[in-house]
Amino acid sequence: MPLFSHRFSTASSNSPASPSYYSKPSSKTHKPNSSSSSYASSRIHLAIILFSLVSFFIGVAGTIFAISSAGERLGGPNSVYRCGGSKDTSRVVSASRKLGGDGGTGGVVVERRKLLGFVGIQTGFDSGDRRASLRSTWFPSEPDALLRLEQATGLAFRFIIGRSKDAKKMAELEKEIKEYRDFVLLDVEEEYVRLPYKTLAYFKAAFKLFEADYYVKADDDIYLRPDRLATLLAKERLHSQTYIGCMKKGPVITDPKLKWYEKQGHLIGNEYFLHAYGPIYILSAEIVASLAAARNGSLRMFNNEDVTIGSWMLAMDVHHEDNRALCDPHCSPKSIAVWDIPKCSGLCNPESRLKELHKTDMCSKSPTLPSDDVDQ
Repeated sequence: MPLFSHRFSTASSNSPASPSYYSKPSSKTHKPNSSSSSYASSRIHLAIILFSLVSFFIGVAGTIFAISSAGERLGGPNSVYRCGGSKDTSRVVSASRKLGGDGGTGGVVVERRKLLGFVGIQTGFDSGDRRASLRSTWFPSEPDALLRLEQATGLAFRFIIGRSKDAKKMAELEKEIKEYRDFVLLDVEEEYVRLPYKTLAYFKAAFKLFEADYYVKADDDIYLRPDRLATLLAKERLHSQTYIGCMKKGPVITDPKLKWYEKQGHLIGNEYFLHAYGPIYILSAEIVASLAAARNGSLRMFNNEDVTIGSWMLAMDVHHEDNRALCDPHCSPKSIAVWDIPKCSGLCNPESRLKELHKTDMCSKSPTLPSDDVDQ
């Protein structure tokens, strides 16, 4: 066996003499000694028995290890991406330190889990209170509860955040990651002006981590019904490349003093093309696969993230699915995502509004509707 052959091969040439059957025969003839021969034979037999026992136990241990490893690969209780398991997505992604760069995993072997959908909740370093409000409402605060939600809906949920040069902010984030284990950490700068770059990095990372039918981008200031979102995604569709959201058009803002200023507006014209509002939209797997394969720097980045995504969808052969249940200003029997459209891009005062909405039965306790009822 390799273990023992290695030991033997490292023996020094100056070590004590080997057993007699390795020694060079003497030229002199000795008279056999029956007692010493019997003693030597007994020692040899004992050594063989001990060697056999050690080999047997090593073989048993190796078999147990192989079986347990195979169980983990098949998605057992210690699966890499199972919340509360031995590892979590935030650790695996941040360990690669290449996501958002070339979309690689830096030699880290990633086993993609199959899901109906992966929901990335975009957040930032100044949004700790929002995350706390979310964890006290529709987003479970315990890893086991997050796992139960995933098992019930087929949807995995994680907060998505980039990195900061501020060591204090990173240290605080590490504490939150360790406590909740509900993050995916991207290797991109967490800056609002670079939100399109973060969004592309998110889709690349999500595609590396999960084999989902749909990938959802959502902000951390909306009230979401995971059960109804799952019902929407479970619908049968004729188009394999589908872009789902609250679709809009509007004038291009070319005044630098205004909030939604578009520096490259001259490339668009007077009016934006059809695209989804930014607080929540959904891309099917084939679309995200194309984005994951794209070289960084090969896609045009506009100032506004929702416009940027919309421009990519315009260049691809995708089906635009407009669903107003994703931008309901009030909780209703059909609402999937609730936010204060058009007053705010998300909920106004989300830290308090999330809790207020969750206390109402129409938001948190109304029944899930069949898929045919969530159409516009």
